[in-house]
Amino acid sequence: MQRRFLALALAGACLAASAQVAPDDPDWKELDAPPPPALRTSGLIPVDVPGTRLRFGIDPASVNVGSDRIVRYVIVASSASGAVNAMYEGIRCDAGEMKVYARHNPDRGWVPSRDAQWQPLTTAANSRHGLEVARSGACLGRAPNGTAAQIVLDLRAPIERRFERGGVNR
Repeated sequence: MQRRFLALALAGACLAASAQVAPDDPDWKELDAPPPPALRTSGLIPVDVPGTRLRFGIDPASVNVGSDRIVRYVIVASSASGAVNAMYEGIRCDAGEMKVYARHNPDRGWVPSRDAQWQPLTTAANSRHGLEVARSGACLGRAPNGTAAQIVLDLRAPIERRFERGGVNR
């Protein structure tokens, strides 16, 4: 338990510090996000989001680290009544920010977010799940946690093995 607390505290401190510091590259430009993949609701990696009754999960096949260093993924939120919501999101580890690119509508499929803007992970409305994704394996300090495959490994790993000696299986 103490090890889990230390891992979460370290990740939280890194994200909090990065949210207050300007990104290293002032010339950074976001690339066009690839289109969201087809929605999958099975085989999701659970993401524990304290303080909510919703169950969250990431589609491991959707995790992508772009050459712009944005970690993009599909997250699915399910309620006890069976309602399902899905978002296609991105995290900028260096800036401690997230963006919602699209939301899934059961009747229309993926609907792009209008005027999607980068929001701080620590203060953005409805971003608790994004902060947990960053802390649980998407980010390692102020950088993406390696490749998409490495991120998926850490997201799947027990909390006490994440980021140990630099991350799972390193």
